[in-house]
Order: sequence, then C-alpha cells, then structure tokens
Amino acid sequence: MKVVILAGGLGSRLSEYTKLIPKPMVKIVRVPIIVRIIKYYTKFGFSDFIIAAGYKSWIIKKYFKKNLKNLNIKVIDTGKNTMTGGRIKRLKKILQTERFLLTYGDGLSNVDINSLLKFHIKNKNYVTLTAVRPPARFGGIKISRSKVKYFKEKSILDEGWINGGFFVMEPKIFKFLKNDSTILERSPLENICKLNKLGAYKHYKLWQCMDTLRDKENLEYLVKKKNFQ
Repeated sequence: MKVVILAGGLGSRLSEYTKLIPKPMVKIVRVPIIVRIIKYYTKFGFSDFIIAAGYKSWIIKKYFKKNLKNLNIKVIDTGKNTMTGGRIKRLKKILQTERFLLTYGDGLSNVDINSLLKFHIKNKNYVTLTAVRPPARFGGIKISRSKVKYFKEKSILDEGWINGGFFVMEPKIFKFLKNDSTILERSPLENICKLNKLGAYKHYKLWQCMDTLRDKENLEYLVKKKNFQ
C-alpha cells in the first residue's frame, strides 16, 4: 500500500525557515520532519512513498536522491500553488486502483497505523481521518472580586476533536476532487461526510503539528524526550 505525504505548501507561518527550504524539510533535532514521518510509517511495514511536493520541490528531490535509498520514494511536483485536494487529484493515475494512506508533511503522532487501517476497513468508509485533541494553548481562570476562584493549567481535555491527518483513502476520493484549486478539507470531505462515509479514528495519545516556531520547539522537546521517533 502506498503512503502519500502532502509536502507542497508555502509554510508562511514558519518563514524563519521556509524562505530557504520547504516546510517538510525543516529539521526536528537534526532530522527533517518528513523523514521522521516516513520512518514512522516504516515501523508498520510500509515502504512505498509518494511525496506530493510543490514549493521548492527540487530541494526535496535532491535530498531523497541521496537518502533513504532502501525505500521506494517518488517525489512528484504537484504545483507550487495547488491546494491539498488538487495535489491528490494530480496523483490519480498512480492511485486510482487501490486504497492508500495519506498525511500532511508537517505533523508527528504515535497513532497506531495498523489499528487505523482496520478501523477504516471495518466501517467501510471512503475516507478515514485521525481525530486528535490538540493541547490547549492557554490555561483557564475565573476571577471574582480580584481573586482567582478557578484555575486550570493547559489540558487537551478542554479542546474539541480536530482533523490530525493520518488518513486512509479509497480510490472513490477522486470523484470528489475537481481541480488544482480543490481544498481537500472543504467540499470533498464535507460531501463524503454527508454520505456518511467519512470515518473518524479517535487518537487519544500524542499528536503535534508544526505550524509555528513554538510548535517546532515543542516537537523538538517531545523528540528529545523520545515521545516521537
């Protein structure tokens, strides 16, 4: 089964790094985050990867010509300004006949890929996403007459479920993708949801994206603590 990694965005909120390199090549403790993602999937026996590149795609191509040669990794330029759904659509010829896995090139998790896959198959979904609860960014307090009456530090339990990536997709997804401007997370997933064919695999453990410098620092902390590969 193929693993697709979306790796074409501009990463503008991490411009300290992405002026020079694409976001998935930003290093977390000396290793590009996309390499950490790939190595995580290999723990579950996957070795066939497609990287849907875009912004500064040549840097990703150059890297994988020299590294991880024991794996089958294809880097495909899906356009600098193509949206997430459009990037998948550009891979239709490669993916249209089989189930595939897909995730974003800027997030780590310790989700059990095999359990995710079993859940997807059992529930006969067109698409299954991994639902996660992100860490709250701020603690909560309540004040009465200048005194704190309630105090609670940051907790993931205060946050709702969000899409954490780590998808399983059937070829039927291509019926919902129109063109380069299609955003996967809007009409395609919304329409699949209306058909009751969008599954949510709840992941209660670790997940962290890399949208900002603060996120990057948190990822490095978690990797150093050996919470992530």
